[in-house]
Amino acid sequence: MVLLGASQLAAGAEFTAKVVVVLDGDTVLVQRQGDPVKIRLAEIDAPEKAQPFGETAKRSLSGMVLGKTVKVVSRAVDKYGRMVAHISVDGMDVNAEQIRRGMAWEYSHFHSNRALIALQKEARQAPRGLWAMSDPTPPWKWRKLHPSVHVAR
Repeated sequence: MVLLGASQLAAGAEFTAKVVVVLDGDTVLVQRQGDPVKIRLAEIDAPEKAQPFGETAKRSLSGMVLGKTVKVVSRAVDKYGRMVAHISVDGMDVNAEQIRRGMAWEYSHFHSNRALIALQKEARQAPRGLWAMSDPTPPWKWRKLHPSVHVAR
């Protein structure tokens, strides 16, 4: 299997593709015109697989998109060569839904999306998902504390 290179993944591109693998709570592999493309969901950061709530976040994303055709709106390509994008299925914004369910943090380091910030506040107050834990550790802090566990995705 050969993943499409960064030069073939234009920012701003829109397309539909089938989700063939959910890698974790914020990363999927889609099949686009016969080629696999790894997509990192933009503006969110879900717990790592080895982190508390990581597998739950992955199951949440799988339930929404696995085996389904999604709309992909590319924003960038990250340092790992993954397309960073918003995805939707049947009109539902999957990135936002992961936050609404309490399965991911909004990642304002790279954006100022007030709607996502509000969804996180709502999930935290509910408390839904990872916000039901007493003191959830954001994935960016967890990765710094566990550098040997985190491998480039």
